[in-house]
Amino acid sequence: MPVTKASDADFQELLETNKKVVVKYYADWCGNCRLFSPKFKRMAEAEHNQDITFLDVNAETSPAARKLANVTTLPFFAIFEDGALIDTVSASKEEAVAQLINRLN
Repeated sequence: MPVTKASDADFQELLETNKKVVVKYYADWCGNCRLFSPKFKRMAEAEHNQDITFLDVNAETSPAARKLANVTTLPFFAIFEDGALIDTVSASKEEAVAQLINRLN
């Protein structure tokens, strides 16, 4: 599945209409966020993650979505199941994000 860009306007609806969701919070100025983008895209396209929705949320322009996951640093990742926050991690390491995502499988 491709990574979907989300904002405050559609974030809550995306959480409610998708059972399992992984969110990457980023900012345009964040170098580590840009470096992680191809890894996040690869994770989204992995066969074992096909039942999970992957979202990109600009933390600067989506304060409500940012507050839902208590984002403190960037890049920041959160997993939601049935609209509820399950866990978060602030990391630039692919292994840490993969472990987070595995909690949904």
